[in-house]
Amino acid sequence: MEPKPVQRRYDLDWLRVLGILLVFAFHSSRFYNVEEWNVKNNIWYPSVEAWVVFSSSFMMPLMFVISGASLFYALGRGGFGKFVKDKVLRLLVPLLVGALTHLSLQSYLWDKTHGLFSGNYFQYLPQYYPNSINWFGGHLWYLWYLFLFIIILYPLLRWFKGKGSGFVSKLDGWLSRNSAVYLLGLPILLLMLLPSDFPLMTMNGGWPYLTYLFFLLWGFLLVADERLQENIRRLRWVSLSVGLVLATGFVIVYTQIANPGVMSLTLILAGAMRVFGGWISVLGFMGLAAQYLTAPSPKLEYANEAVLPFYIFHQTILLAVGYFVLQWGLPDALEWAAIVAISFLVIMALYEFTVRRFNVMRILFGMKPLAGTPAARMMKPQIKETI
Repeated sequence: MEPKPVQRRYDLDWLRVLGILLVFAFHSSRFYNVEEWNVKNNIWYPSVEAWVVFSSSFMMPLMFVISGASLFYALGRGGFGKFVKDKVLRLLVPLLVGALTHLSLQSYLWDKTHGLFSGNYFQYLPQYYPNSINWFGGHLWYLWYLFLFIIILYPLLRWFKGKGSGFVSKLDGWLSRNSAVYLLGLPILLLMLLPSDFPLMTMNGGWPYLTYLFFLLWGFLLVADERLQENIRRLRWVSLSVGLVLATGFVIVYTQIANPGVMSLTLILAGAMRVFGGWISVLGFMGLAAQYLTAPSPKLEYANEAVLPFYIFHQTILLAVGYFVLQWGLPDALEWAAIVAISFLVIMALYEFTVRRFNVMRILFGMKPLAGTPAARMMKPQIKETI
């Protein structure tokens, strides 16, 4: 695996942008499903609950796979110190900014709507700081666990790109034959059988944290060999069809289980359908992107740069906008459309007018400084990568 000139992977950029929009759509639907949330509509809809369960089968696995794929192209440019510095700036600084600022609003809205606090937001802040500050909560858990897993995997990934390149070539060669890449879902399924009190088996985003470490590793391996990439591209429609059918089957089977807390053959079947449905769907999305989403464009460049600030802002803005819109008495479909439209406009306005144009804010939100500025020269050029 000799080092090659870095070629921009526009398909990964497209997937990154579309993945964040999927996360935005997913969270916008949380007002109307059965699961508890910071702010809720007083009526929940089985169809929305089915969508939440269905989309969570592949949403966060896709995001970690994209992150792993981007790591392959970013790794090896400098030593461990530079690598950690880049990850701290890209992931931990925005996490800290969120924890010290707007995550408090999410916590306030939860306590306000659940009858745990009756005052206004500014009266709430003294009890939030520092006693209950939510360092890794809300939706920003993703940044912390991505950083943690990247650091854990770093020695292995460096070996993969160095002395272990022959092993990776043989492994990817085997995975590229006879759809063997689908079998990478099997270790994920075995992990799902671990007890919930096992380390890192707490659920978030629809999956236990520990499974995301493997999705991150799988993403790295998927782009390490051209044969495997070609196989994923060639089987794109098969993967998408099989994956979505299995994910849909999981929703149907799971809703028929009387007590999901009790282990049964039906529960194991449902779990297998979810794991392989989610994993194979991700392969389908990657194959489609490799076939159809390979062209650069100014819109893609703008959107790709906005991904991380958009992600950092999106849930807090959705909850704040939703809190007020839910009081307007609109029909639920119109209400949801209003929440989505207003939230999207607010997020993009915040990005455009408070983050994108100012180097200090860009750095605080995990972005590179503007080209040609003193800050950019001090930071030095670095490869764009996913969050």
